[in-house]
Parts: sequence; structure tokens; C-alpha cells
Amino acid sequence: MDHNHTTVTEFILIGLSETAELKVLIFMVFLMIYLVTVIGNLCIILAYIFSLNLNTPMYFLLTNFSFLEICYISVNIPKMLSNLLLEHKTISFYGCALQVYSFGVCGGTECYLLAAMAYDRYNAICHPLLYSIIMNRMVCIRLVIGSYLVGSSNSLLHTVLTFTLPFCGSNKINHIFCDIPPILTLACADTRINQIVIFVTSNCVVVGSFLLIMVSYIYIILAVVRVHSTSGRKKAFSTCTSHFTVVTIFYGSVMFMYLKPESSSAIVQDKLVAVMYTVIAPLLNPFIYSLRNRDVKMALIKIYHQLTTSKKHLV
Repeated sequence: MDHNHTTVTEFILIGLSETAELKVLIFMVFLMIYLVTVIGNLCIILAYIFSLNLNTPMYFLLTNFSFLEICYISVNIPKMLSNLLLEHKTISFYGCALQVYSFGVCGGTECYLLAAMAYDRYNAICHPLLYSIIMNRMVCIRLVIGSYLVGSSNSLLHTVLTFTLPFCGSNKINHIFCDIPPILTLACADTRINQIVIFVTSNCVVVGSFLLIMVSYIYIILAVVRVHSTSGRKKAFSTCTSHFTVVTIFYGSVMFMYLKPESSSAIVQDKLVAVMYTVIAPLLNPFIYSLRNRDVKMALIKIYHQLTTSKKHLV
């Protein structure tokens, strides 16, 4: 290594905007989004815990998905909020590595958890008589654990490959959080191996899980088309629309971000897309699932009535 260079010990996150007035507005918006997202996903978790009629494989997976969404948004948003208030928007070298790893775990896990949820819907619609046997408790737990194993192993590989590179020049990350593509531009070494690994594993994790979801939905559509009654078809499709909406939002933005050709002229666009899948998607998910799902709405209303009744008794 050239001794004229100083080894990087911390990074500076540029963020969305340098304008003071916009910083305040962005802080308020992001803080509100974060609070609503955490509360919304907690409501789904509480609905599952306190409602016996929601103790099914579908809601078990949904509850784990909601927990993952809380973790997902908590990896980046708190640091983004603090940087909007502080003059020096720095993150330590190891803090950045931890953020990259945690973000990768959540992102990779979400891909395969969404695939597990699609598999659940496939069994519910295509094999209704065997559904409770196929999707038993142990199978659901294994699907969740398997999703976390894929996410954590994939993220560990990327984190190690990225942060063993020498960083001896600029330490300014032109992004809203520590993400691998903008970090690689700061490395003073050849990053072609990293780029190849990102491309290969992105195809395995993102495209692979997406194909599993699409195969599940092809079988679901073929099964629903065979249903003779209109009400039966409508009921079958209604159980899948919430999940498919979430899949579209998440995979659309992730594929655009990580599977498109590299372009230095699309930095602002990349930041906005990153906001879409790291901030907006976790915000929309509890609303998509609760507003389109009668069982979740009824469970939340029941919990609300129980809380208000208990308060009256205490008074």
C-alpha cells in the first residue's frame, strides 16, 4: 500500500440532501414513517399473539415477516435520522460493516421469506385437504430458519469480501446508508471479483427466490381457473393479492437497484430507489396486509375493544 495514503477509519454518508431546510423536512418525514412502520408491524404481531383464529401457517409467516420488516427499517433509519441532525455525518469503519451485514441479512431473508409465503399460498389453494399436514408447525419453523440462514450466509460473504479491501482514499459514501455498490467505488484495489460475486449471488438470492414465487403463482392461477364458482375464484385470489402486491413493490425496486448496469449518472435515482425498498416498502406492508385482510382487521378491533374495556374497569 502507498504510505502517502491514510487508511480509512470512518466513512461520511452524503445522504439525500445537503440543504438545511430540506434536512429538517426529510427528518420529520422519515421519523414519522419509522414510527408508523414499527407500530403497524407490531400491531400485526400482537394480532397474531392474542388472536387464536390467526394461529395458522399463513399468519405465522406473516408475523415473522412483520418482525423482519421492523429489523429491516431499524438497520438504516435511526442512523439516517441522526445524520440529518448532526453536522458531521460519519459512521465508523466497523459500524459501516455491521450496517452492511445487518442490511444484507434482512434483505436476503426477506427474499426467501416471501418465497415461503408464496409456497404456503400454493399449498392452501392447490392442496387444501393436505394443507394442515404439509404446512405443519415444524415445516413453518424450518422455512423461517432456512430463510435466515440464506440471508445471513449471503450477507457474511459480501461483508467480508467488501471490508477486507483496502480503503485509502476518499471516505465519502454518496448514498443514504452503507451499501456495497457505493462503498466499492471507494476501494483502492481491483473490485472485479466483488462485482462478479454480487452479480452471481444476486441472481441466486433475488432472482432465484423470485422465480420460486412466480412458479407458485403459476400453479395457483391454474388451480383457480379450474374453480367453477365466481365467488370461489374471488376468495382464492383475495388470499394472494396482498402478498403479490408486497412482492411487486419489493422485487421491482431491488432488481432495479442491484441487477441493472452500473451507471455513475444515476446516483440520485439510486438513492430514491433505495428509499423505496428500505423505507416505503416496510411502511406499506402492514397497511396492505391489514386493510386487505378481514381476519387481521377483526383481530385488531377485538384487541382494541379488550384494551378499552380493561381501562374502564381499572377506572
